[in-house]
Amino acid sequence: MKMAGVQVAKLLAGAALVMGGFASPAVAQEGRGDVVYVPTPQIVVDTMLQMAKVGPKDFLIDLGSGDGRFVITAATKYGASAFGVDLDTYLLKLANQNAKKAGVTDKVSFIEQNLFTTDLSRATVISTYLLPEMNLRLRPKFMALKPGTRIVTHDYHLGEWDPDEQRELSVPEKKVGEPGISYLFSYVVPARVPGKWQSVVAIGGRETPMEFTLQQEFQEVEGKVEIRDRSAELRGRIMGERIRLVAAPRNGVPRHEFSGQIGNGAITGTLVIGEGAARQQVAWNARQIQRGELKRASDELPEEK
Repeated sequence: MKMAGVQVAKLLAGAALVMGGFASPAVAQEGRGDVVYVPTPQIVVDTMLQMAKVGPKDFLIDLGSGDGRFVITAATKYGASAFGVDLDTYLLKLANQNAKKAGVTDKVSFIEQNLFTTDLSRATVISTYLLPEMNLRLRPKFMALKPGTRIVTHDYHLGEWDPDEQRELSVPEKKVGEPGISYLFSYVVPARVPGKWQSVVAIGGRETPMEFTLQQEFQEVEGKVEIRDRSAELRGRIMGERIRLVAAPRNGVPRHEFSGQIGNGAITGTLVIGEGAARQQVAWNARQIQRGELKRASDELPEEK
């Protein structure tokens, strides 16, 4: 972590203090002055990478990369390719030296760049340790990434976007933020499904038309399904490109559970009707006939100041 002297005093007095991968990104983006540097405990790095399920096929971007430990660990332990961004020239030099010592210069790189202007489109995993307001500024960019992209954050979450996983980690050597405790959050960018969808499902040898009207807020989905002359409320969740929707029993309509893979304006999966001994499973395919907007589509990335 790097922090200008006055800011350190203020934040240690009780305000939020952060470490970007290994440097305070707030200051990393604002200047290159005299700073104090505190490395993130390795157990935090390891746990975040485990939560993100990093592997050899991944490309990780660390926003505020400091001495490069997060990027280098992703390469040495998990075989991932990665790069880090920072504005501190000393730490960028140190990160490159550390990568050379670790023998991973063929897999990692570090660039001097403002994290808010960094192209994230190549990432399959993004790691951050940023102040809450910085996370919120980046959230629209995260939501616009390819479905299935994983994001892991340290100590600060992404606001109303609920994490898909979170952990509280005992870190005795941690002296900043909340001493001795790290809060870790993991997210998976969801596919977008708001709008109208249609299906024709073969049930008991009979073709049954269905129409879905879906609303989406981050990975949470709700709406309704019309099955011939009846309708039922739907609630569900998206994990990357996987969706699960459930219509509870109502007005003589049994429980319906829809699950499938989303892609190219279509969903391919299964429908389970009923429960217990009366349960039956059939193929389910749906196509989108009208697109809608995300409930938080009005979120915008604030202008640079």
